[in-house]
Amino acid sequence: MSFLSTARRWAHQLKRDVVTVYFAARHPATPRWLRLLALLVAAYALSPIDLIPDFVPLLGYVDDLLLLPLGLLLVLRCLPPAVLAACREQAAQLLTRPRSRRAAVVIVGLWMGSALALAWHYWPR
Repeated sequence: MSFLSTARRWAHQLKRDVVTVYFAARHPATPRWLRLLALLVAAYALSPIDLIPDFVPLLGYVDDLLLLPLGLLLVLRCLPPAVLAACREQAAQLLTRPRSRRAAVVIVGLWMGSALALAWHYWPR
């Protein structure tokens, strides 16, 4: 197995686990303290703000490569097995939904059109 396929598989599992933890934070059978931890881990995974900025040499990627997987592992290990199975199933269904490239093109076009309209409106004359 090549490094690229291993990395791709690991990234897919990480994505699935982040979505699983998000669903676990909303599941009624998850203990309250674990819900809070799951919500914090999912929010950190989906947030564009890092604990340590990526431009800091070496330390910038430590939070992405260590803290996030460790947080995910902690939440997944503490979840009751029935909740974990239900949330993984829910995450698998969400991640296998069909995606529309046309819709993506329309949305990007709307954003670009809005940016151009704002630039045209506020451009000094």
